[in-house]
Amino acid sequence: MIGSHRHLMSLRRVLIALCCLFSPSQSYPEELKLQSLSIRARVSEQTLLGDDAPEDFEAYDVAANFSLPWQDYSTSGWGMGTRLMVSAGMLQATGGNAFVVSAIPELTLGSENGRFTLDLGAGGALFSKYRFGMQDYGGPFQFALTFGVGVPLFNNLGLGYRFLHYSDAGVNGADTTGADFHMIELSYRF
Repeated sequence: MIGSHRHLMSLRRVLIALCCLFSPSQSYPEELKLQSLSIRARVSEQTLLGDDAPEDFEAYDVAANFSLPWQDYSTSGWGMGTRLMVSAGMLQATGGNAFVVSAIPELTLGSENGRFTLDLGAGGALFSKYRFGMQDYGGPFQFALTFGVGVPLFNNLGLGYRFLHYSDAGVNGADTTGADFHMIELSYRF
């Protein structure tokens, strides 16, 4: 019980730090600006974080990336920025389908025009269903961790890889299991 309390307290500290990092500031009155739209599909079952998922999932979604005001790019056009990735899609496995929506603030490195990007983020997701056969995510709210890389294909089109991990971080008990998603994404930059 004490170990799970410490884990929960650590998780709360991380969430508070992320909220402070990505909270709006009065000195940045800019609105969110749409940077890109992507379609994504899961291509691998390889587990990186946590236990192996007992079910095999298919995942498809659409994502939109909005620029956030915190950025620092050099005159060469390379640097770092922040953005908000929101997505909506379908998760399929034994026992049915789930509608999944997520919002993930990200730190990005790369070119200011978004042609080359490397990103890392943590946020949350809501599942319309969280039990699939032997897989129990633990609840409708899941923490979402992501890492991605994108490169240009042709004009405004880009191709990317995205690692996405969903987990309840043990909030709903020790017998829940998250899942890792290795995804290919096709994007259009505005």
